[in-house]
Amino acid sequence: MRKINTGQFRRATRSTPREINRKIVLNLVREHQPLSRADLARRMHVGRGMITQLVEGLIQDGVLFEGAVANAPRGRKPTLLHVRTRDQFAIAVDVRFARTYVALTDLDGRQLALESFPTELDPDMLVAELSRHVTRLLDSHGISECEGIGIVVPGMIHRRTGQILNSPQLGWRGVEIREKLAAGTGLRVFIENAPIACALAHMWLPPFGGGEPDNFVYVTVSDGIGVGVVEDGEVFRGHGDTAGEFGHLPLSLDGPRCMCGLRGCWEAYTSNVATMARYFALDASVPEGRERLRMSGFTMEDLIARVRAGDARARGALEETAHYLGLGLAGIVTALSPARILVGGEITAAWDLIQDIVSQRMRERTLTAAAAATPVAAAPLQSESPRLRGATALLVARKFAAPKVA
Repeated sequence: MRKINTGQFRRATRSTPREINRKIVLNLVREHQPLSRADLARRMHVGRGMITQLVEGLIQDGVLFEGAVANAPRGRKPTLLHVRTRDQFAIAVDVRFARTYVALTDLDGRQLALESFPTELDPDMLVAELSRHVTRLLDSHGISECEGIGIVVPGMIHRRTGQILNSPQLGWRGVEIREKLAAGTGLRVFIENAPIACALAHMWLPPFGGGEPDNFVYVTVSDGIGVGVVEDGEVFRGHGDTAGEFGHLPLSLDGPRCMCGLRGCWEAYTSNVATMARYFALDASVPEGRERLRMSGFTMEDLIARVRAGDARARGALEETAHYLGLGLAGIVTALSPARILVGGEITAAWDLIQDIVSQRMRERTLTAAAAATPVAAAPLQSESPRLRGATALLVARKFAAPKVA
């Protein structure tokens, strides 16, 4: 049960039930399309008249469209409904330690075009470069209407202001790029950290979960470590919008120095940067070590390829990461008791090599049999980057999410 916040609320109006029902119809069609009006009425347990009224309104608003006529054993053949997503477009941006990726997508998360460039660590230079790429992508594909730009960055984001509070990987504190990019492109811009964006993509973009409980934790293993916590279909953000920074909880107070400046953080053992630094015997906590990694062009994909080719040192670096990944996941299970954990990021390309190590370490550090049995799986691999899909989901979630009442 959610307590009503009497200091900040939205009162119910005559239109509130209709708004909620419109969103229910929209999501039912989206997850089960193509769907007939009769199927909708059965799924919602309401009369055909109510469905007809809701559907016609959504068609007039350009949100639903009618497709083919379905075969029926008797009576009038139903016209099937679809949600308009494939002719509506968004720009997805993934800002990373070494490179920044800019994609043109539709609202199903399908990638239509992709560009990238070396990440500019000066915020103003990054905004200028992003503006050029966004304009070029839209112009080259003849797109005059765009839903907006979703940006995924490593670090802590203030949801209301969009300010990047702290991004150790980029060396940013208190940086603002959202409003500047909006001014440079004329598009609305939404910004989020990687794990929350990836969790949103898992909820809001196809393929849909097929009834899986919306109570899960999404762990991103990339330039850093981040955690998106979803409870009852809603991301938990905490006071100040900074919940989920499990990557900076210590595994050891005497451990390696993290890029955040502290010692022994989970991220300092488990991130892509940590794994590659271990392989090359570099200190990623100092600018010189990070710059050598950044300029090398070496990636986790390269390291995994070397493991599969028989490189013993690469295998050792990867397996040590798996060991610490399992320890950190045990802490999440103990603290949050999620229904399941999804792990995303480049390391999942080696999931067959590390899954047993991760699971064993997690079982060793959990306190009950039920906790030890918490399902842990690699997030489903898509042809598109999960972080770019997450950037698209920032726009999609706002379009399909349930309205807040009270």
